[in-house]
Amino acid sequence: MATSDKKLFLGGRLKRLRRDLGVTQSAMAEQLKVSPSYLNLLERNQRPVTAQVLLRLAEAYDLDLRSLSADEPGGGAGLEEVLADKMFADLALSRHEVAEVAELSPSLAEAFVRLYRAYLDRGNLIDLGAFEGRDGPTGPTPTDWVRDLVGAQRNHFAELEELAEQIVADLGVDPRDLTPALRDRLLEAHSVRTRVMPVEIMAGALRRFDRHRKQLLVSETMAPASRTFAMAYQLGLIEQGDAIAQIADRYVPPDRATREQLKVFLGNYLAAAVMMPYGRFLAALEETGYDIERVRSRFGVSFEQAAHRLTTLARSGARGIPFFMVRVDAAGNISKRYSSGPFPFSRFGGTCPRWNVHDSFKTPGRIVTQVIETPDGERYFTLSRTVRRVAGLLAGLEDELAVGLGCELKHAGKLVYARGLDIVSPAIVEVGPACRICERRNCPQRAAAPVNRKPLVEESVKSVTSFPFAP
Repeated sequence: MATSDKKLFLGGRLKRLRRDLGVTQSAMAEQLKVSPSYLNLLERNQRPVTAQVLLRLAEAYDLDLRSLSADEPGGGAGLEEVLADKMFADLALSRHEVAEVAELSPSLAEAFVRLYRAYLDRGNLIDLGAFEGRDGPTGPTPTDWVRDLVGAQRNHFAELEELAEQIVADLGVDPRDLTPALRDRLLEAHSVRTRVMPVEIMAGALRRFDRHRKQLLVSETMAPASRTFAMAYQLGLIEQGDAIAQIADRYVPPDRATREQLKVFLGNYLAAAVMMPYGRFLAALEETGYDIERVRSRFGVSFEQAAHRLTTLARSGARGIPFFMVRVDAAGNISKRYSSGPFPFSRFGGTCPRWNVHDSFKTPGRIVTQVIETPDGERYFTLSRTVRRVAGLLAGLEDELAVGLGCELKHAGKLVYARGLDIVSPAIVEVGPACRICERRNCPQRAAAPVNRKPLVEESVKSVTSFPFAP
């Protein structure tokens, strides 16, 4: 809230919000009961946003006011990470300057981050000799583009939730009986037969839809929850494919590959919403203290499916706890990254080794918890455990991953996993972004010095870290 001693200038955020909502300046001004000229001054940061305007924003658009202060994809944290590159070292940019640019012009900050990513990708491909005289890529990869879009939407798509609820209503069954209902619906309404096939016949595929024979083929290596997901996904494409395509086109993907990638994501989102209907899933979470094991059993889903669904609960008027989620392999590579709340993910590196998501590999199948603090002083309650993406793979192809979940510490009191935790004065572990931009000086697990700091090597001193650097 705005106070007498601290003025809020949120011009960039207001413009981004208005753009995402697709409303004109005049329409928003009318909703906020101010003049268009005054809203224009607010958007240009020539007037501070008052408490009254904030309250009207929340009321008019059912807005979680925390979203105005949360970091934008490619915003302050992402821009700071980019500008830590040594090519900018001579500019001596302060964190305050970077934060100010990201606040005043979030779209410009995002554009700069995208440009930097393209620069890195092109440099890596040149090193590999991939271009051979041809022009290289000029924009983000389809995966990066979709990931940025999902982040901007806080991983919530209200239209898909409504489509899923229609499918569930048509099926008319309890979530625990969803699997046979989906199989019957595919067969009776669309003449699509579902078959479980040997891994040798699937030739590396986990799911394949044979349009000519009208068969949905699923690999025998898939766990029951994954087979159900495959049926929900296919049913969603058959019955709501046109709607999914319209939603995808609304975001104007830059090319065909990106459009297809977005449609796959939207199809997956719809399938998850069918298996875990919003209202019932959120009610079950609140009833059990967000006990993921109990809730996932109730809905017949995997731990990873339930964890991912936790990051989508941002419906207006019925929000869940805003969680973030990552999925990493034993080497620290991130293959999933979603968030419905604030968390400074590293955009060009892995996770911090001090976050115990990596320790999950030492205790397979068990949940480990931790309270972490990021460099900006924010604290988060996290829980992690290992998952197997594919069951029953051939020897040597094991697929063990770790899923990390977290939320702001202030929400921890609602979680069964935090019972007995001293939320006021907890034991915390300081974590940071990727080592190359992290400025925590005495970290024993540092893998590299930050690129914007000069290495400090003294033959008479052995430091806690293997990569000491000058302050």
